[in-house]
Amino acid sequence: MSVHKDLKSVQEARDLVEAAHQAQKRVASFDQATIDRICEAMARAALREAARLGEMASAETGYGIPADKREKNRFAAEDVWNYFRNMRTVGVIRETDAIIEVASPRGVIAAIIPSTNPTSTAIFKCLIAIKSRNAVVLSPHPSAVNCINETVRIVREAAVKEGLPPEAIGCMTTATIEGTEALMKHKLTALILATGGIGLVRAAYSSGKPAFGVGPGNVPVFVDRTADVPTAVQNILTGKCFDNGTICSSEQAVVADAPVAREVREQLALQGAHFLTADEADKLARVVATPQRTLNPAIVGKPARVIAEMAGLSVPPETRCLVAEVGGVGRDYPLSMEKLSPILAFYVVDGVERGAQLCYEILSFGGMGHTVGIHTRSRETAKRFGMEMPASRIIVNSPTTHGAIGFSTALPPSMTLGCGSWGGNVTSDNISPLHLMDIKRIAFGIRPVGSARVVPVSAEGQTAPAGPATTLDREQIAAIVDRFLARRRVERSTDEVTTTTEQLKTEPPASVAPPRNGGEAQTAPSDASGAASNGTRRAVEFVCEEDVRRAIERGEKIYVNARTIITPAARDMGEAAEVFAKI
Repeated sequence: MSVHKDLKSVQEARDLVEAAHQAQKRVASFDQATIDRICEAMARAALREAARLGEMASAETGYGIPADKREKNRFAAEDVWNYFRNMRTVGVIRETDAIIEVASPRGVIAAIIPSTNPTSTAIFKCLIAIKSRNAVVLSPHPSAVNCINETVRIVREAAVKEGLPPEAIGCMTTATIEGTEALMKHKLTALILATGGIGLVRAAYSSGKPAFGVGPGNVPVFVDRTADVPTAVQNILTGKCFDNGTICSSEQAVVADAPVAREVREQLALQGAHFLTADEADKLARVVATPQRTLNPAIVGKPARVIAEMAGLSVPPETRCLVAEVGGVGRDYPLSMEKLSPILAFYVVDGVERGAQLCYEILSFGGMGHTVGIHTRSRETAKRFGMEMPASRIIVNSPTTHGAIGFSTALPPSMTLGCGSWGGNVTSDNISPLHLMDIKRIAFGIRPVGSARVVPVSAEGQTAPAGPATTLDREQIAAIVDRFLARRRVERSTDEVTTTTEQLKTEPPASVAPPRNGGEAQTAPSDASGAASNGTRRAVEFVCEEDVRRAIERGEKIYVNARTIITPAARDMGEAAEVFAKI
């Protein structure tokens, strides 16, 4: 039965990609107004169904809070679309006197959708794919197949009414690892948008296709001694408890500066967090982590009270979040990992330098490149702290959950967050329609490039009248050199050769013959005309074609010494042919 399901999934992936490829050819021809009209309809449809889709997602996956999932759906359908609504994605998207930028779609996008944020991520990826004139095929997480397919149906029907080919948005109904691999590796798949676990992201990068993947987000938050502590704690719990911590940018650890650590504890307790004893923390750790030290999926997105009951703990019914003091970071401290649930690790340090060091360690344990937070009244402290962090997003005085996705900050709103080279990703950006386009640039010359100009020489060896620059070919250069050498007296010298006019009258003319048996150049009679007006001639040693060109341009007289490789016969020698080969 499972083999049959795998084969069905693989075949479905192939069929969807091939159909999407044909549809994308039509989409690529749409103008900007058509694309925007289609996306507007998709966004409105998703917004109307945001609450119902949120309920479906929570019921099917067992993760999170329906009301919060509704808000995530609204964010993807409204905030994301409003931010990118006026972005040009067709034809010329930017033009200056020097450069014209032209957008081209990628083709078929393979979109991998997670179970933690299934409907909101599906809305987001469909919108940015069509906005950039691509087609998209979604591969849903097996535990969220129904809600993701329903999301796709809603946005696709709205888009088709505005002229989108229905095959431009596809979604697999039989979700298997084999089917997802077939989707990612298909020859017609142009690019992969992978949101999910680290194994899936690695598979995307190893598929041989361009891929935007995201990494895990083990997010630490430093509370500086200058912070407004009540507000800082409010922000931390708002982010941590939103949708029961299922967004990867949610806070995972609080690092409190020693002078305010006591106040941070008090505010956490006042605002609904419950501190565990050391024994209770050990019990919780055994539930949070598997024997292999990986996250137990049974706790993901569950309320704090439910997780406490799973660990055999009794907590007040109003508990929003479980907090445990942790003695270190790493495999021996399970609560220091990313928990994707309303659980916080708690640390105390003295000073921003030690705080930054500990946050670095936490990020290194499964969160490199993602997000870090800081609460401080000092802009300089925030800047100095952020410059030390191996994170793509440093969120200041805001919930990291909302700040990282652009909900409460000026970052581009996105449900797919790159982690840069720290996290093994190709980008550190919040993914947007810009990442799904190829930009070609028409670049105009803006500054001259220096080069030698060739001056034509008449058959009699005189410089031709000034006129447009002339480019000579190889044979013409060779002929010019021959004529110059035939009309000049050549003398052998290893240094500078100076010949007076009187010497020229008494010495017989000579020309150069090719060297024999590796010896020096031989001389033969030749015309001796061309003495300079001051009664002397200046010997010039030519070792490359550029020297010849420059001498011709300047009207200099050409002479050859014993080491020169330019002679009437030299061009026929393999070694000397390099002189003319560059013409």
